[in-house]
Amino acid sequence: MDNDKVICVVPAYNEGDVINSTIEKIEKIESIDEIVIVNDGSTDNTLEEINKLGKQVISYDKNMGKGYAIKKAIENLNYGYLVLIDGDLGETSSEIDKLIAPVLNNEADFTIARFPEARTVTNKKGGLGLVKGLAKNGIEFFTGKEIYTSLSGQRVYKKSVLDTMEYIPDRYGIEVAMTVQALNNNFSLLEVPVQMSHRYTERNLSGFIHRGKQFKDILKTFIVMYFKGYKKKG
Repeated sequence: MDNDKVICVVPAYNEGDVINSTIEKIEKIESIDEIVIVNDGSTDNTLEEINKLGKQVISYDKNMGKGYAIKKAIENLNYGYLVLIDGDLGETSSEIDKLIAPVLNNEADFTIARFPEARTVTNKKGGLGLVKGLAKNGIEFFTGKEIYTSLSGQRVYKKSVLDTMEYIPDRYGIEVAMTVQALNNNFSLLEVPVQMSHRYTERNLSGFIHRGKQFKDILKTFIVMYFKGYKKKG
C-alpha cells in the first residue's frame, strides 16, 4: 500500500477540446505522483486525445456516470491521497494545488474547491439555484453543518476518509453523498477559494434538461441516504 502516494483521478465525458490543457497543467504539480484519466463513454474525440498523453486510462464504452467512474477508480488504485478534478477545467486545473497542500499538511482531512460565482467568470447567468439549494440544504439536513461547496467536484481526500464511504451513487449525487458521510464521520473539511472555471450550464433548453437530471439524481441520493439512516442524530 502506497500510504503517501498522491493520485489524481480525472473523469472526462466529451472533453476532447480541453482535456489536453487540463492534464498539462496537472502534470506540473509536483505533489501529484500519478494521473489516471477515466473516459466515461465519450462520443467525441476524448479517448483519442487522452491516449496521446501517456497516462493510465480507464475507459468505458458507454456513459456510466461520474460517480461510477470515480468509485471504480477508488476500488482499483493504491494511494494515500486522492485528488479528484473534472476534465473540463482546462488551464485552471493548476488551481487544484491549493487544495492538496492543506491535506498533506494535516490542516484538513479533505478539501473542496470554492469557485467564484459563475457570472463573475463568464458574465453569463447560470441556473436558477434550485440544484445548489437542494444540495446545500440537504447536506445541512443530514449533517447539521452549513457549507458552500456542496456540488464542487474538485476535491482532495485522505484515504482514511474514503475508507469510511459506504455509499457512492453512480451519477450526480456523488458529491453530496461523499460530503455527508465524511462530515458525519467527523472528518475535518476546508473549503478553499480558487479561480477555477469550467463549462457552465446556460439558461436554455439543454441547460434546463441537464439541471433537471442533476436535481433528480441528487434528490434520489438524499432519499436513499435517509432510508439508509445517514442522517446524523442529535
